[in-house]
Amino acid sequence: MAYWLSNTSALLFLLQSSLKSSAAAQKPPAPTSFFSRMTQSFRSSSANLAVGVVRQVEAKYPALLFKQQLTAYAEKIYGIIRDNLKKDLSLLLSCCIQVPRASKGTAFKTFEESEEVDSSPACHWQRIIESLNKHLSTLKENFVPPTLIQKIFIQIFAYINTQLFNSFLVRRECCTFSNGQYVKYGLAELELWCAQVTEEYAGSSWGELKHTRQAVAFLVLQEKSSITYNEITNELCPVLSVQQLYRICALFRDDSNNAPSVSPDVISSMKTSIIRWFRR
Repeated sequence: MAYWLSNTSALLFLLQSSLKSSAAAQKPPAPTSFFSRMTQSFRSSSANLAVGVVRQVEAKYPALLFKQQLTAYAEKIYGIIRDNLKKDLSLLLSCCIQVPRASKGTAFKTFEESEEVDSSPACHWQRIIESLNKHLSTLKENFVPPTLIQKIFIQIFAYINTQLFNSFLVRRECCTFSNGQYVKYGLAELELWCAQVTEEYAGSSWGELKHTRQAVAFLVLQEKSSITYNEITNELCPVLSVQQLYRICALFRDDSNNAPSVSPDVISSMKTSIIRWFRR
């Protein structure tokens, strides 16, 4: 699939740079799909090419129809590649949402203390990194344009963010201190991966995890009862809505030393903000 994505996108770029609209044709509507915007951007960037390097010909209906069908074909292949990677990560993510338990039902103390890789909680996160590397290598070996690779991983990281963040909102067992530490470890691995593959391939992928990153920052925060409403909403978790913060605060339980969550005053301020929001 990566081979065909590389070839169809290359042909699509070539068509975009070589076809010129007929003078009698109406102004085309603004592109809505990712591939349409990308090929239009390619035409703009190719406008400064030396005359004669790319010979433009007037676009006729058969050529325009072919280009339209080729765009749909490339988008289909792109979607299959992206969804296959999501499928590979789905089962692994389900294991990364909550700290794995030992066979006797006790939680692992730390990630570093586990000597057996296969039984370590970190193993699931390592497999996610391996899956990302495997797909990246396949895309690069088949010369898929970096722009497309970036887009794939940006959407994949958005998917990871949704899966992890939603678990904090709907599953009480996930809103714990130890689980926050576990996900924090995984986020560090993903950040390192983005840095290693560079922006050329990762793009803004790391930024897609901002909701999960801020939720984790709250879960692992020491002495939550001393934080103020303004501190949690403006400094610690500015991206999260008050409704999301209230849900996480309500579900949180400190499984390390039974320390309390945020103060009653913070909860009260959140409730007031939520009521005001609904009355708008």
